[in-house]
Formats: sequence, structure tokens, C-alpha cells
Amino acid sequence: MSSLLLGVDIGTASSKGVLVRDDGTVVATASRPHEVSMPHPGWVEHDAQAVWWADFAAITQELTAAAPEPIAAVGVSGIGPCLLPVDSEDLPLRPAILYGIDTRAQAEIEELTQVLGGQTILERCGSVLTSQAVGPKLAWLRANEPGTWAATRRFLMASSFLVHRLTGCYILDHHSASQCTPMYDPVQHRWIEGWSELIAPGLELPELRWPSDVVGEVQAAVADQTGIPAGTPVVAGTIDAWAEATSVGVTAPGDVMLMYGTTMFLVEVLDRPRRSPYLWGTVGTFPGTHNFAAGMATSGAITEWIRKLTGESSFDRLVAEAHRSPPGAHGVLMLPYFAGERTPLFDPDARGVLIGLTLRHNRGDIYRAALEATAYGVRHNLEAMRDAGGQYQRLVAVGGGTKGGLWTQIVSDVLHASQELPRQTIGACLGDALLAAIGIGQSPDMQQWNPIETTVQPRSTVAAAYDRYYDLYRQLYPRTQQIAHALARDQRLEHVTTSKPSIPSHTGGN
Repeated sequence: MSSLLLGVDIGTASSKGVLVRDDGTVVATASRPHEVSMPHPGWVEHDAQAVWWADFAAITQELTAAAPEPIAAVGVSGIGPCLLPVDSEDLPLRPAILYGIDTRAQAEIEELTQVLGGQTILERCGSVLTSQAVGPKLAWLRANEPGTWAATRRFLMASSFLVHRLTGCYILDHHSASQCTPMYDPVQHRWIEGWSELIAPGLELPELRWPSDVVGEVQAAVADQTGIPAGTPVVAGTIDAWAEATSVGVTAPGDVMLMYGTTMFLVEVLDRPRRSPYLWGTVGTFPGTHNFAAGMATSGAITEWIRKLTGESSFDRLVAEAHRSPPGAHGVLMLPYFAGERTPLFDPDARGVLIGLTLRHNRGDIYRAALEATAYGVRHNLEAMRDAGGQYQRLVAVGGGTKGGLWTQIVSDVLHASQELPRQTIGACLGDALLAAIGIGQSPDMQQWNPIETTVQPRSTVAAAYDRYYDLYRQLYPRTQQIAHALARDQRLEHVTTSKPSIPSHTGGN
């Protein structure tokens, strides 16, 4: 029997795929870059056909062409939670509304919180309503795009969209459903019918399965498009961060994954369900497991912004310049809230701040300040987890931002904690393949699937300096919040004014 597994993940800025054997040996990889669409302030979208499916088909065609033997099973993951409304033919009705970085549903968050009760939602669903939750996004769609809503029959996420295209099955994994607040009960593992009907009356909700469950087989109609033979088993899949956490053995209480990507994301495994108004409480990847999740709205996105802004073609030169800047970046401090902030602030109107600049500073100082700002944000989130009963003991760092060593060293220094780096940093697609292996009855050793290769140790020589700057970081947001909110209002008004169609200077034909 074949031991090749295929995993594909749809990320915010790129999609990645892997062919891997059941012992974790990588046979081939493939990737495709893409971009998000931001048609209005606070809106972040993907075209499901042009991004999700096109990337998936291109990656699987490339990988299956390189496969030395048949594929045993397929696993998928993607950004989430997100909302893709589809019609009675399961065709997308509009671009997908992405996860918490899309903040359009603020009015619906406030309305639903008032109607259902914030504390009631927290106690029943594990999280308060924020831009991360799917429920308010559905309510926004119903209120603001009535024509689209009238045609909507089902909703999909990135992973469930791919599963549906491959198998024809309308399913959603339990973890993804647990981020559809306030529509899912994470203790009873079922949809909350009354609240779901209140938010999305008449919507057909997907069947709930666990991420490693085999839910169907590749249909003949898509075999040629993907290169995957018809009849190949497909598992339910899940949101990318949880697939990646599984791939690096973050499965025991006290384990925490730090995902260095376009955004910084954290997943902590808990000993039991816990609640915090500053974090997301979710079910885990497997039955009986529970997590805290936290996410910054930007991290790698800021370093990319700096690279483009300074006209630099390579990150290597920026990293080298940041290396020459000392801890504290010569007294420059940044708030990394360039797209608002998710946990633990839940403030879509937070804004980026760069303070302490003088004429002697250079772009290396600014780049280092951005890396340090992310580290301070991670520390803020881990402190929120501790305050809510989490007891993190082991940090595993993953993602493209772990390469090069500087960023991870800064984070360890700020946290006063070591970070373990696994052998493979190709992302959630490796976890997708692992879930596929589990789904078809294989029993891979999850700790050996992607073993730890390097440990980053904190440096005591810089601890005091970073403690002082972290204290200033925590003071900076409350002291600038009102100004940031006023500027955010101006930005929204400016967009409304400038986006109005211009009045033609004359009428008539050409």
C-alpha cells in the first residue's frame, strides 16, 4: 500500500503543498504566492475560485506529477475562520470575507452582544464576539448585501471549500465550527440551533466532523484538474494554525505554538475548557482537546511594508542592518497595530505608532523596532493566557519568520523563554498530510513527524533592557488610544469621500 500523503494549505499571502511519507520524510514541496483584496478600510477578502481553487489545482498538479508512487490520502487546511457564501449550486456569490483581520462587522458584533449578552456568549461559546467570529460576519452579509443573502444557501471556509470541490461533501470540522461564535457549543460539540437561526435564518449548516475524519473521496470530475486520482480519500481538514500545531507535536497541556507569518498566531493546549474575554477559547484538533488561541493582526505584514516602503528588494539587507541596531533600537518603540489589533485588545481602531525617532535613526532601527514590537505583542498575549489559567511550559516556533535567527532571538529575549524550532518550517500543509495519515488508519509518531532541530535560548544580558521597553510598550497604547481612534474615524471618512464616483463634466455619447 502506498505511504505517500498529500497536504495543501491556503494561507493569507501564499498557498503551500507537500508530498510526505508516513514517517514524515518530505518528498516534494510546491507553493504559489497570492494577494488579498482590500476594497474598503477594514475589508480583507480572497476570491475563492481565483485564489483558493486555482492555487490548489496548480500545486496538486505539480506535486502529483513529481510523485514516485500513488497518493494514499489528501489533507487540506486554510486561513480561517472565514465566510464564503454559496448559492444552491454551491457556487461562490462574492469574495470570501477573511478571518479577524477583516473588521467590517463591528456594528453586528455590538448588536449581537447586546441581544445575547456578552457574558452569556463567553460562558456558552468560549469566546466573546470579535472580528474573528463568523456569526457577526453572517449578520453583516444579511444586513448589508441583501441580494447576496437572498441567494445564499450554505457557507464555506477555505478548507471546507476545497473538501467540497474534491468530494461534493458539505462538512465543517469541529475546530473551525468553534470559531463560528455564537453559533457553536464547544462543550456539546453541536450547532446552537436557536442562535444560528437568529443570525442566519434558513441557512443550511454543514455536517460537523473532526479534522482527521475521512469524509469522502476525490470525484472523477476534478481528478484531471488536480492530478489526484479519483477515489483518493480526503479528510475534513481544519484551520491552518491548528494543522501546523499538530505537525510540530503541540498536543499536550502547556504546549504553545508561535506561528511567525503575515500575522503572529499562538495556540496553547489546555488541560480543560477555559474562558477569557481577551482570548479565543476553542476546541482542539482531536476529540476531547481544548485550546486558547491568540492572534496579532500584523507581524510579517509590517516587515513587508517596511521592505516595500524603503524600496528594498531583499529582506537580507534589512535583517543585517537590524542586527547592527542594539536591543531597544536606539530608543525607538513601535505599536504594531497597523491593521487594528486582535487579542488581547480586540480593538479594530487601534493604529500603528512609531515613537522616539530622531535624525540619527536609520531603517535598521525601524526594522528592529518592528521585530521587537511583535515580541512585545507575543508577551502581552502569553501573559493574558497565564492570567486566564493557561500554564505554558514549552514554546514551539514555526513559520517563515523563524528563518535567519534574529526575530526568534528577540522574541526569546523579550519572553525570557526558550523556543524550540522544528526540522521542517514549510507550514500547515505538513500537518494536513499528518491528519490524512491518521484518517486512513496509519499511526505516525507525532513527535517524530517533525522533530525539534534547534532551540533558541534567551540572553540574560539583555533581559533588563527589554523589560523596561516592554513596560513602556504597555503604557503607549492606552496613552495614544483616543488619538488613534480619532485618526481611524478620519480614515474611514476619507475613504467614503474619495471613493464616491466623480460627476462627469458633460453628458451624451462618445
